[in-house]
Order: sequence, then structure tokens, then C-alpha cells
Amino acid sequence: MTTSAHEGLRVKAVLGTALLVIDYQGLVEECRRRSALPMVTAIEFANTQVITKRRMEPEFRELTDAYDFFAADGMPLIWCLNAQGAAMTDRVYGPTFMRECLRATPHPASHYLVGGSSELGARLRQVIHGWNSETQVVGSFHGQVGADGRLGNGGDEELLAEINRLSPNFIWVGLGTPKQQAWIHRNKGKIRRGVVLGVGFGFDVNAGMKKDAPEWMQQIGLTWLYRLASEPRRLAGRYLKYNTMFVLYLLHEHLFGPRREKGAS
Repeated sequence: MTTSAHEGLRVKAVLGTALLVIDYQGLVEECRRRSALPMVTAIEFANTQVITKRRMEPEFRELTDAYDFFAADGMPLIWCLNAQGAAMTDRVYGPTFMRECLRATPHPASHYLVGGSSELGARLRQVIHGWNSETQVVGSFHGQVGADGRLGNGGDEELLAEINRLSPNFIWVGLGTPKQQAWIHRNKGKIRRGVVLGVGFGFDVNAGMKKDAPEWMQQIGLTWLYRLASEPRRLAGRYLKYNTMFVLYLLHEHLFGPRREKGAS
């Protein structure tokens, strides 16, 4: 695993996925720059589950190859990057980045929200206004999305038409894994411009619908444990499977060497 210039940005690989070596401010500035370009950039905030699924599930890797960049969302990923000399002091956590970026990109920048219920959307808009009263949310979609990334009631074309008409600088997608990856994979090529950010849990946390782990748990890599205690039925099987496989894959690479990462030299 080596450092490379990934479109001018520093990256290092963990289990074959190139992760940005960047902090909150640096990523906000990169997103601001890209949001003004006549192109689409997709960014994923990747935790150990996403990295492990990309390693072990070819179909999921194909879905997530639609992303241009992966930010290290989990502290175990930071430890892996620092073992390679990254010298990072913190992760770039999706919910926190969402707050930082929305505060820092008021009018004339514009934002669009995809995900969650209507109640969540209303709360999130209020919270965003509280962060910065000049932040402009120009539209949103809150409704059912299937595991394949398709909207319920066949509303895909209508949603994409609205996004392209409004031409937001930032499109925030909070559908959770794997729905948001599937939605972005299906629709990135149909969106004319903007930065598409898959922040999953960030909608729930920032809208106050779910509690996040205390800061001390986040810093020592125990966010997953807090979430498991909060939603054991939904998360127990997922965490057992992917956390275990993450460790096993790391051990395999330590013993036998890494795969060559995509996008790094």
C-alpha cells in the first residue's frame, strides 16, 4: 500500500480501497472547489463495513466504484492509515462533515437532500438553518427507496429532473448502506453537476432522530459498540460479520501482503 496522487489528492489503501488522507477543512475546501465545476463528483464516507464489503463482495465493489473518493469515516481505518505513515489525528466522520460543510457553504451555494422520512427532512432543515441561516436547501426527497436504489412508485425520473433543474452544488444522500450506494451507482451518470455525498447515518444524527456515540467512544473506535447497544437486532449480525472479516483480512495482508489497490501506484 503506497501513497499516490489520486486526482491531486493524497491517498493510501486499506484492503484494496484508496482512502483520502485529508482532514475536515481540506475536504470541505475540495468539495467547494468541485461543486463549482460542470461535472459530478461522488464521495463516500467509508467505515470498516464498507471497506470489508468492497473486499469480499464483487457486486458491492462494482456499486461503489461509482464513487470518485472515499473518506475514512471510522477510527480503525485511521489506525490502518497511520500504520502506513499517514499521521492523521482524526477521521472524517460523515455526520460531523455534514455539519462542517453545510455551515461553510451558505448562499449562493445550494443543497439538496435525499433520504429519510418527511418528519426527518423537516427537522433536518430546521437544524441546518440553525447552523447557518444563510445555507440554502433548495429541495429534498423523502420516501421509499429499494435495495436496488430505485424509488418507490417509479419516481426516479421525476426526482432526477428536479435535481437537474435546480442544479444544486451539493446533493446529500442519507439512505444507509447499501441503498445509498445503489442509488448513487444508478444515478450518478444522470446528474449533470454537483458533489454527491453519501452520509448515511448523518441524516438521523443531525436531525436528532438518533443519538450518536459520546465523543470519547468515537475517539477510541467504539462508535460501532454504541450503535450496537442502541439497535442490537438490526446491527448485531452485520457487525459480527463485517468486523470479524475486517480483522481477518488485515491479518491475511500482514502475513501474505496486500492486493494492489485500484487508483494507487
